[in-house]
Amino acid sequence: MIDNHHKNIATFIHLSTFSRFIIPFGNFIGPLILWVANKDKSPFIDAHGKQIINFQISILLYSLIIGAITIPFFIFNFFNGIDFINFHNLDDFHFNIRRPSSLLYFTGILGGLAIIAFILEIVSIIKASLKAREGEAFKYPITIQFLK
Repeated sequence: MIDNHHKNIATFIHLSTFSRFIIPFGNFIGPLILWVANKDKSPFIDAHGKQIINFQISILLYSLIIGAITIPFFIFNFFNGIDFINFHNLDDFHFNIRRPSSLLYFTGILGGLAIIAFILEIVSIIKASLKAREGEAFKYPITIQFLK
């Protein structure tokens, strides 16, 4: 039987990822500090700490991959569509933006997927914290197991 104190610690380990909205890299720092300080108290806390850290590292890796694909397409397509030659003086300064290429639409689709992934991340964290509060194990989706 898992006592309420261990359930609360596991719940706060999951919820501490929301500290990223206040502290840069708080989604790593908060769970890592809570997990390291409490992992020896219970296998339940250890398992939940490993799960959230693995999930956050996986999300970072997926975000870097999406960013590495998306940002160059956006930058090259944006600057390709602007004609900088039409700058004669301050009175006659204007942008000549033509129809965007299909790669820019691809970039928009990847950006939309990133937004959907962010929403699913928030939902997964809340679901995991509720499972931890109930004393149940939780496996995050699409997680690479860095810590076993």
